[in-house]
Amino acid sequence: GTWTNAENMNVARAGHTASTLANGYVLVTGGVKNNAALNSAELYNPATGTWTTTRNMNVARAAHTASRLADEYLLVAGGWDGSAALNSAELYSSATGTWTITGNMNVARYHHTTTTLANGLVLVTGGFHIDVGILNSAELYNPLTGTWTTTGKMNTARSYHTASILGNGYVLVAGGRDGSAELYNPSTGTWTTTGYMNTARYYHTASTLASGYVLAAGGWDGSAELYNPSTGTWIITANMTAGR
Repeated sequence: GTWTNAENMNVARAGHTASTLANGYVLVTGGVKNNAALNSAELYNPATGTWTTTRNMNVARAAHTASRLADEYLLVAGGWDGSAALNSAELYSSATGTWTITGNMNVARYHHTTTTLANGLVLVTGGFHIDVGILNSAELYNPLTGTWTTTGKMNTARSYHTASILGNGYVLVAGGRDGSAELYNPSTGTWTTTGYMNTARYYHTASTLASGYVLAAGGWDGSAELYNPSTGTWIITANMTAGR
């Protein structure tokens, strides 16, 4: 495969999110520029290869998460506003291009994860709070009520970790502090530990493959490994060509 240049975004940003919407557009939200958190958002049109601005978020945020819900909405949650962790959340409608404030999380956090579960709830895990440090707490967002409820705490506090949904509906959380990993059972709201990664990682990526395996890559060096949900173990695979 090859790469081709696309049109530049309207605003340079880091620590932002990028999400594919129901209409096929890609929504980029927030981030940081010149040490200031951004509330701006823009849309990429794959058909034309161009970016257009859309409505600003209600709150400037970076190191937040964005999760697509079952309908046209996208949930943005938490993050950092330049001085403090955020517990606020808001919804973007791809149909109207507008933002609506929704319920606050119970715990302010950034560098966390969010995962949309098969039952439509959104699971938020871990992250960082400047007064508390690395978090092991988790909570669930209910799109029908716009509210958050706490669920079972992880066995290990984590930030800069990954969360991947498996074929059986469980969520695999990995790394962020060491090589540990654990599984969330949506039916019981509990966590169980699973096999350690071969390499401790943070700020890495984890992708669920068509085979059901999860590929974890980078975060410390160019190494990569595969998680086998059937055995709960990690298998080393080929290194990337560059550490990232």
